[in-house]
Formats: sequence, structure tokens, C-alpha cells
Amino acid sequence: MPDIREHRGPHPADGALFAPALLPRLREAVADFSLLLTKGYAEKSALKLVGDRFSLTQRQRLAVMRSSCSDQQQQSRRARCVSVEAWAEQSLAIDGYNLLITIEAALSGGLIFRGRDGCLRDLASIHGTYRRVEETIPALRLIGEFLTEIRAFRVEGVPPSKRGQDARDTSVAPVLWLLDSPVSNSGRLKTLIGQLAHENNWPWEIRLTISPDAELSKMDTIVVSTDSVVLDACTRWTNLAAEIITRRLSATTVIDLSAG
Repeated sequence: MPDIREHRGPHPADGALFAPALLPRLREAVADFSLLLTKGYAEKSALKLVGDRFSLTQRQRLAVMRSSCSDQQQQSRRARCVSVEAWAEQSLAIDGYNLLITIEAALSGGLIFRGRDGCLRDLASIHGTYRRVEETIPALRLIGEFLTEIRAFRVEGVPPSKRGQDARDTSVAPVLWLLDSPVSNSGRLKTLIGQLAHENNWPWEIRLTISPDAELSKMDTIVVSTDSVVLDACTRWTNLAAEIITRRLSATTVIDLSAG
């Protein structure tokens, strides 16, 4: 059956699956799953054990999985997370689908989950094919405008006597978007992002690659992603999705499943 969605919004069952009365139980599941990960249990078997114990649906298990991490992962990720104040004038490398789909979901009323590492994640999945939705262009504009505003604010906030030559340039620092080439419609999305960047004078490079995760994991540039594989391998990363949602999309339903 073809994908005919027009929005990246909530699943029809989300209201019941993540009702307030169920959240303490889901947080307990996150705590148990994270404990097993901390003790070295394999993720797949640990998730099945916890999911069966709490009689979780597949969608609830997905939320628990994306909200959990071991104590070691939590500490390491926090230690390498770069704040807005630190990256405002530096280059970024963006895990394209990872960031875009989360912002699309937030704009369309989808549920967003806060995990133990402080990241905000959605439950959407593209299953090998990306379909543009009504929120795609607004999401891209929001990302671009946010980056530009942060860059301009940082420069304007520096006293003239302390500004270097680069302070005259209030454009956003160079940004590299990486998109998964095996995902259908990636070429079209690359063209769309490129057009918006050109229209708004955003210094963005958009590149298709077989494995963005592998490239991002090896980069010295500050990485934008909430993918666990990337977060555990990269040198530095920043929590851009959380910053955008917190500062610009305050009406978003954010469910905190963090368990300490």
C-alpha cells in the first residue's frame, strides 16, 4: 500500500498508549532496560525481557528503546555534548533525516520523547522511503532560521572592541547535511534543501551518502544527531533538535521518559 500521509503526526493509538496514567510504568521500563544495558545485556534480548515484563506494545517498546541508554553511554554523551554558546560560530554536520523528521513530527503534533541522555526523539520511521509532508518546508525553514538567529545573536552580543574580523559576518557557519542515498526520494530532498539554502543565503552543503552514520561517527566537526550509534562514536555532538523544540516549539507534547 502506498504511503499517502500528509503529516508526520501522532499515531491514532498514541493517546491511549502514552496516557498520563501509563507514564510511571513506562519510566520504570526505561529504568529497567537501562540497568540491563549498564550490566552489559544485549539490547534485543533486554528489550524483549523488559517489554514482556511490562506487557508493552511494539510502539511502547520503541519509545522505551529510544529513551534508554546505559549509565556509561549517558555519562559519555553528556561529556561530549556541545552547547549552543560553543557551536554558534562553528561548522556543523547534520544527520539529515534524523533532524528533519523530528522537527516535522513536532510541527505536526506528533509525540516527542525525552530520553536519559537529554535527547528529544520521535517515533517516526521512513522504512526506506522518504515522503515529503506538509511540515517539510516549514521544518527546514525553522532549522535554517534558528541557526541563522543563533549565529547573529552570538556576534551581536560581543562588544565591538572584542570582535574579530569574522564578527562582521552574521551568516550562519557552514553546515553539511548528509542524507542516506539508499532511501528513496533522497535526491529530491537534496534539491529542495539546496533551493531553500540558495534562496535564504544559507551556507549549506547537501550530500548524499550510503552511510551518514559511518561518516558522522568519524568527523571532527560538531555533529547533529540523536542516533545512538553516532552519539557513541562521534568526537563532539550538539542537541539541536532539543534546542529548536524547546525554544521555538513550546506547544510540542514532550513526554519525559528519562529515569535518572
